[in-house]
Amino acid sequence: MTVFIQSLTLSHFRSHRRTQLAFDGRPVALSGPNGAGKTNVLEAVSLLSPGRGLRRAASDDLSRKPESLGWKIVAELATPNGARNIQTWAEPGQPRQVRIDDKPTPQIALASLLGMVWLTPAMDRLWLEGAEGRRRFLDRMVLSFHPDHAAQVLTYEKAMRERNKLLRDGLGDGAWYGALEMQMAQAGAQISANRRAVITTLASHADHDSPFPVADLTLDCAAPHDETRLARALSDGRRQDMAAGRSLTGPHRADLRAVWAAKGMDAAQCSTGEQKAMLISLILCNARALAETGTVPLLLLDEVAAHLDADRRAALYDAICGLRVQAFMTGTGRDLFLDLGARAQHFSVTDADGRSQLSESTL
Repeated sequence: MTVFIQSLTLSHFRSHRRTQLAFDGRPVALSGPNGAGKTNVLEAVSLLSPGRGLRRAASDDLSRKPESLGWKIVAELATPNGARNIQTWAEPGQPRQVRIDDKPTPQIALASLLGMVWLTPAMDRLWLEGAEGRRRFLDRMVLSFHPDHAAQVLTYEKAMRERNKLLRDGLGDGAWYGALEMQMAQAGAQISANRRAVITTLASHADHDSPFPVADLTLDCAAPHDETRLARALSDGRRQDMAAGRSLTGPHRADLRAVWAAKGMDAAQCSTGEQKAMLISLILCNARALAETGTVPLLLLDEVAAHLDADRRAALYDAICGLRVQAFMTGTGRDLFLDLGARAQHFSVTDADGRSQLSESTL
């Protein structure tokens, strides 16, 4: 393991007035009743990466109620080059701030410190709902391989928003469009290249002997992948885009498709349990591929064990421990984590008059 969280402090974050936790790099199992604050810990960890976290919540929604004083997360990381400190916080009505080693920094810099992939119960319908969620899932995996992917996505989306405003306003200045379309084409080509490369990497690290079904992934995107052709497609499509009031071509329209390799069955046609198992398979494949580069991402697995049979649950724990990855897992009962035993740190989470309390325990 190259990087893991050594300590985590939550101040006025969700149900946590003040919570301080120490970790030693082993997987972390959080057990307790619904509403006690387990997922809030995972959400706090997810905010040590770029973006809005695993719930995609607005900053003000993260502040503990009824105080609404703002919130703060502080983490100490163990890395091969020594300890690193991350602080992220927001005051009421203000955007999220980040400091790394006490220096103000943009959120995208977090990607270079800590790769992170997560599964939540809300993702159980990932293969059945809109393409946006599948793109986010893929991009989170891409980010663990290519930390600069976040910057490319931000550049693309910013240029697209400005182009969309021109389209909605009916403006026809070709120079304005051309400059924005070139930014979109440059960033968009890199986004597509990163996505395709990671899909290929995942395919080469699939474990066909695992109890988790292997998923064959394809990226459906009608837009050209190379910069020159994408810029031309955006230019040629201005009239159609103006009628729609938005950009209709580009990697923002891509979709991730998965097929259960052994059965040739589209993920959308599989049972809920099979779909969840395929997602777990992809997460583990992501970690295996990164392990060859000398690093592994943090895994955030919210309520994952409750939907697995005993064999798959044991296989998941064996895989996590074998990869020496720091995984944060939640479950309503301690019995869900019995197979982990001393291979993990165990914490009990309880609610005390609306305030989350955590205590470390042994099985």
